[in-house]
Amino acid sequence: MGARDFNGQGAQVLSGADGTVQHQADVLVIGGGPAGAWAAVSAAAQGARVVLADKGFCGTSGATAPSGTGLWHVSPEGQAREEAKASRYAMGGQLAEHAWMDRVLAQTWDNVERLKDWGYPFPADDQGALRCTSLQGPEYMRLMRKRVKESGARILDHSPALELLVDEHGTVCGATGVNRQRGDTWVVRAGAVVIATGGCAFLSRALGCNVLTGDGQLMAAEVGAALSGMEFSNAYGLGPAFSSVTKSLFYNWATFYTADGVAIEGAGSSKGRGVIAQTLQSQPVFACLDRADAQIRAWMRTAQPNFFVSFDRQGIDPFTQHFPVTLRLEGTVRGTGGLHLVDDSCATSVPGLYAAGDAATRELICGGFTGGGSHNAAWALSSGFWAGAGAAAFGRDACARASRTALRAGGVALSTRGATPFDAQDVIRAVQAEVFPYERNWFREGDVLRDSLGRLDALWARLRTSAPAATATEAVRAREAAAMLATSRWMYRSALARTETRGMHRRREHVVLDPAQRHRLLSGGLDEVWVRQQGVKEVSA
Repeated sequence: MGARDFNGQGAQVLSGADGTVQHQADVLVIGGGPAGAWAAVSAAAQGARVVLADKGFCGTSGATAPSGTGLWHVSPEGQAREEAKASRYAMGGQLAEHAWMDRVLAQTWDNVERLKDWGYPFPADDQGALRCTSLQGPEYMRLMRKRVKESGARILDHSPALELLVDEHGTVCGATGVNRQRGDTWVVRAGAVVIATGGCAFLSRALGCNVLTGDGQLMAAEVGAALSGMEFSNAYGLGPAFSSVTKSLFYNWATFYTADGVAIEGAGSSKGRGVIAQTLQSQPVFACLDRADAQIRAWMRTAQPNFFVSFDRQGIDPFTQHFPVTLRLEGTVRGTGGLHLVDDSCATSVPGLYAAGDAATRELICGGFTGGGSHNAAWALSSGFWAGAGAAAFGRDACARASRTALRAGGVALSTRGATPFDAQDVIRAVQAEVFPYERNWFREGDVLRDSLGRLDALWARLRTSAPAATATEAVRAREAAAMLATSRWMYRSALARTETRGMHRRREHVVLDPAQRHRLLSGGLDEVWVRQQGVKEVSA
């Protein structure tokens, strides 16, 4: 995987002499979840030639596809939107920006109208009005795949990207990756690239999240992109210990117990999750949805049927029987950190590179706190829509200019020349040992963060001198491991720099919010991780 040029011109799909499949496009979208799908549709609507590359099968992979998700869909009538903004602004530690919240609320409203026109089956209430505050992942993403294909975009399924391409000026001009099924290499020469690869859940086995390992953020950082809000990355999803489903809405009707059946005081899903995390450090925690009446139980079965699959398989009645629960790290998938955006088109700090969905920071609308669905879903469809349009405008101009030399931009774990074999599984386990424990990541403390960073930095140094991956399969796993390691270092360096408790970031020795730290933390770098402050735009509420 050494550095070499890719300058194929002409047709959209070319075959290189070495068997590499080469594509020519105005816009390359990396990632096929809701943000990536909306980006592809939006770019194509601007007349751009679009290629979408997905690590899995576009329409079925990622956190949204297997689940029901809430949607931040708020009527423009009356004071509803102002009230919705005020609630999130306070919860996120006053780091959100009202202008961005307004934009997302408006774009979400418009895109839901598009979904209606495209035939998404929103349910109706007793008066016949459509209820548009939630989306069923399978139907939603099946429809979005259909719309991507109908837009004329080319979909590369089972085709994880490995690294970005840049021209001689450092402008992003495509990417290269592999096809999991055939084992061959693909190259897309593009005028602009949209990173929509999702966040990083550290292979914690949360439903739909095992393709979300931070790959896009690593590729972007290799070309010099900055990240923002990486300290807001310690989101843990609540779910049964025997299941990957971490949809937590129903736990608002749960009571939490010890193994002896004693109710745990203060434990809860919304405001008592810290009590659960504290208790799990010393003993198992059990739950029972015993506060739901018959009407609520019936609604639950229809609202999120996949929630009950694992219970039904094991013959457990969650409404009457106690079952063990756990907290699974979902990192930046339900956190708010991601690639830093520099303008309304969702451009990153690197020319030609855009970001959308969980791959981009959500601080602009959530500040330092979010959860599953709702704001995340609205951000995915809105930021995807803007990133696609922005990339289309940039990409058409770039492709109209003279041919550019394309150079491989990164290659951590791919282009190293060491002799020691790279053991991706060892790296993954080592990273998980630092980020999974509640006493290290849920409850943070300066000395503990520095202790973890010492080991993570040493692991990175060894990775940088390892032997390159030998096969396509090894290359994909090596990049996932490297991305998880890079993510852990950005988030712990940022956590160390924020000496207060704000949003989901909690410091044991700094337990209150510090008004002087009402700023964002940008981070980046590979061998040397850097962190610096950026102010929040002051606007009237």
